[in-house]
Amino acid sequence: MLPNDRRPPRVPESALADTLLERLTGTYAAAADPVRARAMTAYMKDVAPFLGIPTPLRRDLSKNVTKDTPEPSEADCAALALRCWGLPEREYRYFAVDYLRRHVSRCSSDFLPVARHLIVTVPWWDTVDLLAAHTVGPLVAADPQAARVMDEWIEDEDLWLARTALLHQLRYKDATDAGRLFAYCRRQAAHPDFFLRKAIGWALREYAKTDPDAVRAFVEAERGSLSPLSVREALKNLAHAPAPGRD
Repeated sequence: MLPNDRRPPRVPESALADTLLERLTGTYAAAADPVRARAMTAYMKDVAPFLGIPTPLRRDLSKNVTKDTPEPSEADCAALALRCWGLPEREYRYFAVDYLRRHVSRCSSDFLPVARHLIVTVPWWDTVDLLAAHTVGPLVAADPQAARVMDEWIEDEDLWLARTALLHQLRYKDATDAGRLFAYCRRQAAHPDFFLRKAIGWALREYAKTDPDAVRAFVEAERGSLSPLSVREALKNLAHAPAPGRD
């Protein structure tokens, strides 16, 4: 299956996913709080229903769900994530995102079609940003050829795929491909959407921790095309740092 295939990926058979889903749905359902759920749904702009489980409790419950289970294969990860995405309440997706983050080293770049499906299905920043930095990013880092997929995603009409391409190097630090990062920022600089403009600034701000001079120079060169939001976010931590050539 190609990384940009728009068809839903096939859900692999997985005994491990069967076990985890049975534990997960029972454990989370028992902890549901309808009052809190309404508040959480409203906070997330009604993108999806919630069970009403606060993050600290959810993570404690998740430890019980995964306790004494074996290390997953790539197929297990795909089966679990796709089945969690098939459940309406958002907490199930958070479980899948956390699980992938923990076990991404068990997956190869062949997992990218699954990641793509997760990103574009009922998308919002709460799942997309974690998938970008902690699933897609490590997959691309482990297989440099997969950077070509990011070159396609930055051009995609789906803004969440483009945001993923912008953010996938967030944790790369000195391994960042600065040329690719800056090219992606240029490519989407004129996009009117808040989430892409914010992602440009965030990606640049994070890279500025590694190479502040390069980010400052890029922003100065592109100030005419970058949105004020992108510029402000990019330079947020550089505001009081000396510019190149200053004492």
